[in-house]
Amino acid sequence: MLPSVHRRHPVLSRIRSLGTIVGESAFGSMSGFSRRPELAGPLQLGITFIGHSSFLIQIGGRNLLIDPVFAARLIALRRLRRPGVRILHLPPIDAVLLSHAHMDHLNRPSLRRVVAHTRRLTGRAPAVVVPWGVEDLVGDLGFSRVQAMEWWQIRQVAGLEITMTPAKHWGARLFRDTHRGFGGYLVRSAVHSVYHSGDTAYFDGFLRIGERLRPQAALLPIGAYNPDHYRRMHMSPEEALRAFQDLGAQRMIPMHFGTFRLSREPMDEPVKRLLSAAAGAGLLPAVQVLGEGESRIVCADSVDGVC
Repeated sequence: MLPSVHRRHPVLSRIRSLGTIVGESAFGSMSGFSRRPELAGPLQLGITFIGHSSFLIQIGGRNLLIDPVFAARLIALRRLRRPGVRILHLPPIDAVLLSHAHMDHLNRPSLRRVVAHTRRLTGRAPAVVVPWGVEDLVGDLGFSRVQAMEWWQIRQVAGLEITMTPAKHWGARLFRDTHRGFGGYLVRSAVHSVYHSGDTAYFDGFLRIGERLRPQAALLPIGAYNPDHYRRMHMSPEEALRAFQDLGAQRMIPMHFGTFRLSREPMDEPVKRLLSAAAGAGLLPAVQVLGEGESRIVCADSVDGVC
């Protein structure tokens, strides 16, 4: 039986566990390299993996960033692989979508630099979309507009349809700010759609998201599942593959692995387990693992969607 302090404060227990993991990876240099993103045409869908849960999405002729984190350190947590794209090489950003307030998803210095970069290129700032209760964390960073959303709400942002989707996670940035929301996003243009789940455990909500929104591409997390109780908030690779099947999407791109050491599994294990499960389920062609900085360009008029 856990000590009473752990029963009353599960967040403190998770932080102690994370502290041990952070200490194990506190030293050493980053690996990997950055590259210029491949640019998509106005009728194409471009998905560029920056690292962890960060993506550049080119859709409907617009440029979006989802959970952009470019920092080398998040307080004590050290980045192990370089961002696949440098902010300097990003196209002008129309909007930033943030799934929740955790520091490996909402990094204020990175966001401030993204705003400054777009201002230098265009003279204007991007908009930002956040879950309910997160507005105060981004309101002073220079965005042209801060828009908060709740689950299943639909907003028009930069000429795109954005739907916020449910997730099974938590949103507090520190300890007591449990009022903050969390979730994923479905982004839709006239011809393409892409779903970013944010952090989440497996739950039956994937079936509802698939039935209601029918995403073309699904960006799903596959890391931070060991020890086993972490799966109350994160998915194993096998659960992520099941979520992909529930969604009914055409392609799955994994995320939330390889960048920060957040749990006990070996850093290279999530992708190996995902590919093994996909092969066993006959889904290997639909699972597309991107390296940092690698892009997948999807056309609407080709047989398999790939240009």
